[in-house]
Amino acid sequence: MGMMQEFREFAVKGNVIDLAVGVIIGGAFGKIVDSVVADLIMPVVGLVFGRLDFSNLFVVLGTPPAGVPMTLDALRKAGVPVLAYGSFITIAVNFIILAFIIFMMVKQINRLKRQAPPPPPAAAPEDIVLLREIRDSLQRR
Repeated sequence: MGMMQEFREFAVKGNVIDLAVGVIIGGAFGKIVDSVVADLIMPVVGLVFGRLDFSNLFVVLGTPPAGVPMTLDALRKAGVPVLAYGSFITIAVNFIILAFIIFMMVKQINRLKRQAPPPPPAAAPEDIVLLREIRDSLQRR
């Protein structure tokens, strides 16, 4: 068996395809959560805490060169070390929301699994059925 054939058999297995679909959907879902946090939740949180933009919250750890604006992007481009805790807050909120959504999905799936009726027992093989019929007919005599 050639290596290409082995690889093809591996790549076409159901689990690999399911994983690929999950990764692709997960990436798209992550973008949706990022947008919900950045565009919907963080502006409201910023409004409550005094119109703060969390993505631009930082502490300068070094001395910025003269003429560099005091913005996060400009300081990073100038190579000034900054502690960007606003970005961390945004990413942490993203994680909490994503983890909660996943938790609710898993909880719902588990609830649906518990409600599903158990599958009917598999039919016995034909030879077992014949042996049972012979046994039953012998017991009747």
